[in-house]
Amino acid sequence: MDTSNKAQFATRYDLPTPEPDSPSLSRSRKPYAFSTLCATVENPDSSHKDQHGSSSVPIYQTATFKGVGGEYDYSRSGNPTRTHLEHHIAKISSAQHAFAVSSGMAALDIITRLLKPGSEVIAGDDIYGGTNRLLTYIRTHMGVTVHHIDTTKTESIIPYLKPGKTAMVLLETPTNPLLKIIDIASISATVKERCEDAVVVVDNTMMSPYLQRPLEHGADIVYDSATKYLSGHHDLMAGVITCNRDDLAQQMAFIINSVGNALTPFDSFLLLRGIKTLAVRMDRQQSSAMLVAQMLSKLGFVTHYPGLPGHPNKEVHERVADGYGAVLSFETGDKELSERIVGATRLWGISVSFGCVNSLISMPCVMSHASIDPATRAERGLPEDVIRLCVGIEDPSDLLDDLQHALLEAGAITIAANDFVRIPNAVNKAVEKLADMQPRDDNLDRNREWFVSAPGKVILFGEHAVVHGVTAVAASVDLRCYALSSPRNDKKISVRLTNVGDHYHEWNIDDLPWDAASPVPPGEAHADTLDQHLLDAIVQRSLPPADDLPPKTHGALLAFLYMYMSISHTGPDQRPSFHFQVRSTLPVGAGLGSSAAYSTCIATVLLLLNARIGVPPLPARSRSPAAPDDPGHIHVSHQGRRAIAKDSAEEVNRWAFVSEKVLHGNPSGVDNSVSVFGGALAYTRPGFARKSGMDAIQGFKSLKFLLVDSKIPRDTKKIVAGVAAKKMEEPEVVQKLLDAIQSIVDEARRALADPELSRADLLLALSKLIDENHAHLISLGVSHEALEAIRRKTAAQPYELSTKLTGAGGGGCAVTLVPDDFRPEHLQELIAALIADDFQPYVTAVGGSGAGILSPYKVHRNVVHKKEDPITPPETPTPEDSAEHLAFIGSDSQLTSEFSSTPHEDFAHWAESQGRWMYV
Repeated sequence: MDTSNKAQFATRYDLPTPEPDSPSLSRSRKPYAFSTLCATVENPDSSHKDQHGSSSVPIYQTATFKGVGGEYDYSRSGNPTRTHLEHHIAKISSAQHAFAVSSGMAALDIITRLLKPGSEVIAGDDIYGGTNRLLTYIRTHMGVTVHHIDTTKTESIIPYLKPGKTAMVLLETPTNPLLKIIDIASISATVKERCEDAVVVVDNTMMSPYLQRPLEHGADIVYDSATKYLSGHHDLMAGVITCNRDDLAQQMAFIINSVGNALTPFDSFLLLRGIKTLAVRMDRQQSSAMLVAQMLSKLGFVTHYPGLPGHPNKEVHERVADGYGAVLSFETGDKELSERIVGATRLWGISVSFGCVNSLISMPCVMSHASIDPATRAERGLPEDVIRLCVGIEDPSDLLDDLQHALLEAGAITIAANDFVRIPNAVNKAVEKLADMQPRDDNLDRNREWFVSAPGKVILFGEHAVVHGVTAVAASVDLRCYALSSPRNDKKISVRLTNVGDHYHEWNIDDLPWDAASPVPPGEAHADTLDQHLLDAIVQRSLPPADDLPPKTHGALLAFLYMYMSISHTGPDQRPSFHFQVRSTLPVGAGLGSSAAYSTCIATVLLLLNARIGVPPLPARSRSPAAPDDPGHIHVSHQGRRAIAKDSAEEVNRWAFVSEKVLHGNPSGVDNSVSVFGGALAYTRPGFARKSGMDAIQGFKSLKFLLVDSKIPRDTKKIVAGVAAKKMEEPEVVQKLLDAIQSIVDEARRALADPELSRADLLLALSKLIDENHAHLISLGVSHEALEAIRRKTAAQPYELSTKLTGAGGGGCAVTLVPDDFRPEHLQELIAALIADDFQPYVTAVGGSGAGILSPYKVHRNVVHKKEDPITPPETPTPEDSAEHLAFIGSDSQLTSEFSSTPHEDFAHWAESQGRWMYV
């Protein structure tokens, strides 16, 4: 493409040409070229003519203007210097309207203020880090849904276009930093055809109006960070917005005036000065950029630059743009190598920005795009080793020489036959990372069964008040969720949810929407927010409608698939094929943390199958299960292959929290933490005067409880909203209740952690606190008649027990403290009476173990017989020093049939009888 010849620009685009003041010339002038338009700053409005004939637009450095009824009164609303600038920008952008504001991000902020709660935005998956940060904010705080997709293919946006919902499509082309090309015209036409009310917005910073004018190709709004090419010298911050629609212009003008982020007069003057040289700067910069790109490509680096042959969508770019720009990027295959290259340059300045007359170099993943979390960067295909080059106006031979010396010093290239050549054996970290994701240890063999379990929880004190900053005390309960993974060899995965309609579902692994997923590499954390793109893909392509499934099944399957696709290996041949079967002794949906226990089981199994956690090696003289001095627990730990500071319990907890987010949207993290670690903890929400966070309650004594499922479903959101409304109506009354509950919690924590308090005194104190806590919950309006019926039953003679509701949302479950000396016949009588009233009681204890894994070592496992045989321990203990002692149960050990067929009332005992359980 001939990027220097712009003579026909104005003819092709019919841009206005300034006319001389004197009308004496009869012959009309030919349209000016773009470079002439850039250098010629005129405003046809006579009111903006300088009275002294200044050849440079004056700076009206004033905040206010005198008089009444004039065009200007306050510089926030309008300023002559800024008016000249905005007219000039509109002229070179094929626009009717232009606005100059304080920065490029300010421009995008103004544009996104056009959105309303409930609307949806489609954005690219290779975007500037600041753009991603702002979109994340509006998604979190404004109720706007944001879909990040690959916009290089027009058809990819079609599934996300929803008439009446899709309000904006946000594009960058070329993208930053991978220089992906978007077909603005095609996407604009598709959007207008399917969602006529949606606004197409283009970030044109990489090109500037000199090389690309998206309004000519169907875009509704275009914005630039004028800090970059329009200014060209990095001596000001500015943003510009252009459009041709009067309605959009009026809305944005109102926002700018209201917010007060219009560009200052002095910066407007500087920006006008910078634009005058835009054309000559860009011509020099992009011609040098081509030379740099050709050199890197010749050396064998993966180089991203639209001017190179074979660049994806190169023909699309050439159709809508007048040049290739001055930004390029390349990959080295090694993040550390890239860091050495960047550090070794001398002429290239290390900076997060671009568009300056000085050449700049950066690593986006640690600089301009560092605000995008690593998992999201990986999901969007942004290589951690990528280097971005922003070419300036220096002599190109100096730029090439400096870059070559940096590559040489960093060890990326060498000299052979008087020429530079790339070192072929440079370490490729991407390949190394992939290899590291593959299981290598025998005890992590995916062809082995894994039997895991996790406890539910009860909230002992602080329900509902926790939403308003009061501390809650939660403890694990001995009712548990159990999960068994059994290997399959048919490239399928399947799930059986025994307690949720006994639902069975299976999928072909290769048919899952892997194009929408990017697994989180080992050692890296999942993003704070869920991958909405992946969730949508699973729902739309891998699950039947929720109405076609038993209650709660849709969410359970969605959480399983989301976790599987986020944790599993990247290679198709490395994704585990297995059957996942779940049984629970916990009542589902009763406010006892059944979803957290399920999430913990999913996380534990997937982390084991994908070699992210493992069981510890046995010492050579470990005792057999029958040995009297056998330790009670074996603790699960990370394998030594990766230098990760956190142990596997925390790894399981992090992923269980991700699953909880899929199931509940915005969980506190209490349920999964109790499910993983067991025991008891106190939790305080952030955002209040009291210190937030979770604290384990040390020395928590195991307590016997009767849990009673009322079988009455509760609408948690509705109940919580009711308390909030009551607080609005009667703030002083509700605050006194909340303060009283906090006092109860504080007293309970002191009692539970007091080693000198007798057991009898502890139980008496807790009994009184339970009664007081529930009385306050009644005052808050969160109980219901079924729970009160349970309380009356348990408080009656001869039982006289203390009962309260449990569950952050009120749950459908009551908890009754059972003293140590409570007579067994009375307990059985009470249970029978509750069952007769159609309640479901469970006798259990709280404060026990967290997540567990059935040990795969033979020395820890009981002999597995046929189904008709009793479960018995080995007749003869395995010799401690033999190789057999350290061996694992083989893949032929099958628990599946007994897992499915054991009666519910016997299941917990059967599970515990299988051998040694390792608890985290």
